[in-house]
Formats: sequence, C-alpha cells, structure tokens
Amino acid sequence: MNDRPGDEVLRAIRTRRVVRALTAQPVAPEDLDKVLDSARYAPHAGNRRLHRYVAVTRPPLLRALRAVSPGMLQRPTAAIVICIDRARVDDHGFPATNRGPYVDVGTAAATMLLAAHALGLGAGPVTSFSRAAVATLLGLPEPVSPELIVCLGRPAAVQPPPMRRRQGPRWADVVRWERG
Repeated sequence: MNDRPGDEVLRAIRTRRVVRALTAQPVAPEDLDKVLDSARYAPHAGNRRLHRYVAVTRPPLLRALRAVSPGMLQRPTAAIVICIDRARVDDHGFPATNRGPYVDVGTAAATMLLAAHALGLGAGPVTSFSRAAVATLLGLPEPVSPELIVCLGRPAAVQPPPMRRRQGPRWADVVRWERG
C-alpha cells in the first residue's frame, strides 16, 4: 500500500509524545540548531518575529532552570526558552489584551516538538516555572519575558507510564460541525 502525500507528517503528529525520561547523552549542536531553526517556520502573527529564543546546554544552568521549574519533571540536556519581546510587541502596536503573541508561543513550541521528534530527540513543554527566576538566570532584559520551556534530550529506553487520562468527554463529544 502506497502512502499518500502528507501521511508522514500525520504519522509524526500521531506518534509524538512528551518524553519524561531522558539519558545523560547531550543533544548534538546541529540537532539543537535544527530544532531552533524550525521555529521560524511556525505561523507567527503577521510574520513579525515578536519572540526571542534562548538555548541552554550548560549543565549548571539547566539544573538551575529545573530548580525554579516545578513542571520540569525530566532532566534535559538542552532546553529552549521561548520568550515574548514586549518592546517589539509594543512597537508593532499590539494592544496589551491581544493574545496573538501567546498563540505564537504555542505554534513555535508545537513546531519545535515535531522537529525534535523527527530528529529522534525526546522533548516536552514546560509552562510551570518562575518567570522572574528564569529571566534572572538567563539575564533577560526587562521587556523580554520567558513564556515556555522546551526540554530536549535523548529519550531513555524505558519511559514512565503516560499520565492517566482524566474522566471527561470523549473526542466525539467535543467536536462539532458547522455550529457550536
């Protein structure tokens, strides 16, 4: 049976998982660069580049990030911190209530997670962290705020069991066609 165009992408979407157990093997610099580069192909509001990305590979800094990030269950050998550059947001006239820059954090993260998966890396997003502490650790200037951390590493052979799905609606119950 022949695959149709797009089947490889759909397979990657279906098989990508949050990887919580990582080995101590470092991420190759060229792989980290490819994951970073993928973010520029994510949809961005008006293609304005309102974000900054900070790659972290030094073990002491990774340990410090983990110490201020209760949501970082894995021990990554690399991390990418996605930040919103508030000065650029203001320069482009976005009102403070505009959610576009936050949506763009999500599209960049999703694209990087798929790129990591395609490269055989384990990855997982983290949103539970002290923004003030991360900004201080990374020496971010005042208008740049950290919003999401993408943890990266080589997946361990054995992974913890997936988090149990909470009782809730079935997928068919949350999808509607034409009307809500």
